[in-house]
Amino acid sequence: MPPKKYDGYRAYQYLDPADLPRVELVEQIDRVPSKKVATTDEQEAHVRRLFEEHLVISLHDHLFVAPKDLAGFLEFRRWGREFTGYEGIAASGLDCVFDGMMDGTAMITSRAGWKWDDVIFDIGMRLSDIAHQEMVRVALTTDDIRRAKAEGGVAFVISLEGSAMIENEVDRIDVLYGLGVRSLGICYSEGNALGAGLKEPADFGLTAFGRRAVRRMNQLGIAIDVSHANDRTSMDTIEASAGPIFITHAGARALWDSPRLKPDEVIRACAEKGGVIGIEAAPHTTITRADTTHSIESFMQHFEYCVDLVGIDHVAFGPDVLFGDHVGLHGALREALSLGASKGTSPFPMVDYVDGIENPAEAFPNIVRWLVTHGYSDADIGKAVGGNIMRVLDEVWAR
Repeated sequence: MPPKKYDGYRAYQYLDPADLPRVELVEQIDRVPSKKVATTDEQEAHVRRLFEEHLVISLHDHLFVAPKDLAGFLEFRRWGREFTGYEGIAASGLDCVFDGMMDGTAMITSRAGWKWDDVIFDIGMRLSDIAHQEMVRVALTTDDIRRAKAEGGVAFVISLEGSAMIENEVDRIDVLYGLGVRSLGICYSEGNALGAGLKEPADFGLTAFGRRAVRRMNQLGIAIDVSHANDRTSMDTIEASAGPIFITHAGARALWDSPRLKPDEVIRACAEKGGVIGIEAAPHTTITRADTTHSIESFMQHFEYCVDLVGIDHVAFGPDVLFGDHVGLHGALREALSLGASKGTSPFPMVDYVDGIENPAEAFPNIVRWLVTHGYSDADIGKAVGGNIMRVLDEVWAR
């Protein structure tokens, strides 16, 4: 991939070791033998050219590096320090990442997560580290994203997957905007003051306060995300928003019956409003009835289904991957994040990792390789890997 201006900086290297948690972190590249999508020399040159010519944007990922030993992960999170994987980011080819932070697991004061003080602490601590290096830059505008690519950097979009921490204080959305947040989810698995997540009753949708919050996000210029909202809340939010919204990381429920995936009517409604769905690759999400072993192949089946359903202009990629044992992390966080609510009832093979799309360093290189080897045009690839996202941001972000 085209080189980034990476000088070897490691997360929090400006601190003394005594000021950091004593953990051994995983390798950021080649942690597991995940397969590279096979290409010819000519196709690989084509892939590289696409990375050079087009903005490449992940609509949802977590760029942190996990500890090798996850047994004490919740205690580790109490430090409030996420170790950003700069080495892996430099190898990813990405020009911009919507980073989901660790909002729901900011458990400094409460094991339940999602507390205002903890989320603010989490954002500030992460940005203090980013401020000490040059490659990753916080993006507040679309011009920031374009500038990062031109200068060999990576734009970092602060994203929060749910809004529980704003409680009933709509002005807290302004505070988040002032701190750099540019993408905000309505809710996670549990319902909150805005609306219903995946584990709430199907007839519980966006609240009156949620409609006020949507309007405030529109006024500020924050992209709205309904990835973890239930179907009713998703539809209500699409209707209430003055502009297009994102489903930053999900897939098609028509291919696998899981609450975590979106039904056709939600995907269509999002597209009809001008929005975009990012296809997810977190372990055991985007599997299909035809391919229950999660890999890049089942992941791309969700991409092609959504393209057939709503057109190439409304589909992108939000892999939702990280540096570390994602399956093990789900186990460590299952109770804290109510992950059981997002799983389907049909049995499927468990995998140790999603082959071909295991971490941020390999995800987009393999996605683009897959698109090239399956005959997609350069124009359509450019839309899917970043152009569609930029179209929405040019409309909804404040100038």
